[in-house]
Amino acid sequence: MSNVSPSGPAMAASPLTRAVLEIDEYAAGLGWDQPARLFALVDTARLRAQEPKLASQLGLGDDATAYTPIEQDKLPRGKPLDDFLGTIAWPAGVAGCAMTVERLMLPPSAEAQVPQGLSEKQLAKWVAAHPDRQEVRMTVAVLRGGAREAAIRLREKDSATEVLTGPDLVPGLAEALAATFES
Repeated sequence: MSNVSPSGPAMAASPLTRAVLEIDEYAAGLGWDQPARLFALVDTARLRAQEPKLASQLGLGDDATAYTPIEQDKLPRGKPLDDFLGTIAWPAGVAGCAMTVERLMLPPSAEAQVPQGLSEKQLAKWVAAHPDRQEVRMTVAVLRGGAREAAIRLREKDSATEVLTGPDLVPGLAEALAATFES
């Protein structure tokens, strides 16, 4: 897990990390209490070569990151994310995908307090009422070849310098996104 430097996405180590931070920054600009968002990740050099007009419209210069996130249509309301992701099949030109989603999380110290036998709806209500809950925005990206990256932003520390990054921060969502590339 690492902390993003004040210099932001441009200084991030890997192209995938830069793409995740670019999406996180975009989502931060939209504010909180937003619906989940899905992005295709395309190879920027390939996009510039195959679609120069589109690349120009998107402002993709030679210094652009290796992956360009392209936001997809809005996700259907009321459909569980797992069910929705199970319906996705990406075309060959898509190198990866990413998703932003807001959730309530509890610190590990609260795990022992979770009542047993709660339904998913009851658990969500219990977490929402817990005094130690944290609102977070998670941005998770996976590449067709298996690489993963995630960024987590706490609402109470809503600053680009406070975003945590790492490949294993949100393993469940990463697995679900990776499954969209399985034939």
